[in-house]
Amino acid sequence: MITLSDIHAVYFVGIGGIGMSAIARYFLHRGAAVAGYDRTPSDLTERLREEGASIHYEENVSLIPASCQDREHTLVIYTPAIPATHLELAFFRAEGYEIMKRAQVLGMLTRSLRGLCVAGTHGKTTTSSMVAHMLHQSHVDCNAFLGGITKNYDTNFILSERSPYVVIEADEFDRSFHWLSPFATVITATDADHLDIYGTEEAYLESFRHYTTLIQPGGYLILHTGLKMQAATPEGVTTYTYSQDSGDFHAADIRIGGGEIVFDLISPLGNISDIRLGVPVMVNIENGIAAMALAQIAGLTPEEIRTAMASFRGVDRRFDFRVKTKEMVYLSDYAHHPAEIRQSLLSIKALYEGRHIKVIFQPHLYTRTRDFYREFADALSLVDDVVIVDIYPAREEPIPGVTSRLIYDNLRPGIARRMCHKEEICDIVREGGFDVLVTLGAGDIENYAKDITAILSPE
Repeated sequence: MITLSDIHAVYFVGIGGIGMSAIARYFLHRGAAVAGYDRTPSDLTERLREEGASIHYEENVSLIPASCQDREHTLVIYTPAIPATHLELAFFRAEGYEIMKRAQVLGMLTRSLRGLCVAGTHGKTTTSSMVAHMLHQSHVDCNAFLGGITKNYDTNFILSERSPYVVIEADEFDRSFHWLSPFATVITATDADHLDIYGTEEAYLESFRHYTTLIQPGGYLILHTGLKMQAATPEGVTTYTYSQDSGDFHAADIRIGGGEIVFDLISPLGNISDIRLGVPVMVNIENGIAAMALAQIAGLTPEEIRTAMASFRGVDRRFDFRVKTKEMVYLSDYAHHPAEIRQSLLSIKALYEGRHIKVIFQPHLYTRTRDFYREFADALSLVDDVVIVDIYPAREEPIPGVTSRLIYDNLRPGIARRMCHKEEICDIVREGGFDVLVTLGAGDIENYAKDITAILSPE
């Protein structure tokens, strides 16, 4: 098997993905020749090109650069979203190249560095980004491979030549996190998801149980209270629990007002008073507690933690405020699972009590809509004005009878509701009738955020 020191060139099949691009940046920093394919140009691919990567957008073996044709010293990395029939991937397999999934590469890093990993159905990106920010701002520092673009650093990758720690978002899709060997890990939630992969909730929970067996002896597991899963950690692993109100790590004396959230951290590793959230939404109390637990394990001081939590600016598309005035609020959020949507909307309602909140939601995947349309409707029914966009298919083919109307028809009676095509979103925004707007979803609804922002905050 190829080792990191053997790698002179890396080719990415699906280089524009948020997780793939972070690894591409890592190898660019190491001085490797980096190239890859992606289906369409994006801000990420253009940034990678500027940083030195060679990228093309046509599935064509002849476009693979000469720098990636040394079989002995070239690593090929692909994302599970790429089909096995992809021409370039098939070429590399036929030619005997070393080929790895993205998660396998992250696993290599957790065996050479101390992995601080964040797993769970939701909260992974914000929590891991908080951890990375705290460590990077401290005397400890870190490497980090994140599932979103952090606003503090405008990147999904942090490099340190001196830190023994690597922060990784541990993705359960396609059982990717089974390649990792965490030193310490948080599990935020285990609400069933990706049933197109797992089939049943029981198999999904078993996947998390298996993940806990991979923690390094002498390491740490930090579980949200009340999870259905059963942990099976190796001997010598310390297990803690956390939540907003209970567990080994929890909050006390929560103060909300004046656009701020301040609380005290109660911790078996030492309490910390007056934690001020840089992104003051309720869900970030729990995200912050989990992140601070990992930061304490890594040896950060209370003052380092307090300062970094206050300066954390968030992640693109995670409670991402695009307009924030007294008259109008618009935020974009990546939430695409019913439990995430429920948390998001409860946080927003708490912040803007009494305001007219309009939600525009784009479902992500036919299978997820089929499996959870009732739960989606129940979560969206927390607000009184809902627009539902056509399903974003991503990697999937349509399923007969599965459309956004399944959600629409199950919304609570009395809710103002509307279905639309994504091309109609901006016209609906122009109609107004709200003072808080939320766009939700993991698909391409984000492509409309700039236009919506311009509509709601004209110069």
